[in-house]
Amino acid sequence: MSKVIMGCASVSADGFIANERDEVGPLFDWGTNGDVEWTWSGEPEEHPMHSTRASLEFIRAAYPRIGCVVIGRRLFDLTDGWGAVPAAGEHVFVVTHQAPTNWKHAATAPFTFVTDGVASAIEQARAFAGDDRIVDLAAGQIGGQALRLGLVDQVVMNVVPVVFGSGRPFFGAMDAGDVVALDNPAHVVQGDRVTHLLYDVPPPTARQAHG
Repeated sequence: MSKVIMGCASVSADGFIANERDEVGPLFDWGTNGDVEWTWSGEPEEHPMHSTRASLEFIRAAYPRIGCVVIGRRLFDLTDGWGAVPAAGEHVFVVTHQAPTNWKHAATAPFTFVTDGVASAIEQARAFAGDDRIVDLAAGQIGGQALRLGLVDQVVMNVVPVVFGSGRPFFGAMDAGDVVALDNPAHVVQGDRVTHLLYDVPPPTARQAHG
């Protein structure tokens, strides 16, 4: 079964992926301050990144082949579905209470709107990705829900040395007692204005035993 990786986002040192106005500030400067050009999936229509060689090598190791992406409705609305071109992979699964009725790309875009929850979206995404590609799960509320449901295999955090003080949490809103223990970092790489971290997520049974 395909691996589900939560991340592909940048996060402030105090744990936010955007401020209260959904502005990312300098969180993605590491993707423009280097001289190595690349795209997430290697597709020519994707917006290119320009980072250090160290950052690229981390991304390539963490995401060898992205099959599809799972996001929430907030990210879809903020980006307008990236103009109907997936930011990574070949398809996007959007978790939403109701599919949009007036999106101009609805008939042709490789997007599926899933209205029965994040578990269903990940199940469909895994089926699409197959055994040899990765499901990229967006951080934030949807990613946090999946993590607490035991549906995430790894977490990637691209930590930027900036403090927001408040904003959109990387792991979404968590209730008291929603503790998920991660393993020690399996991979740590220092880029330019970013530290890349890869955590394995223990299976739910192992987490319960640990707790």
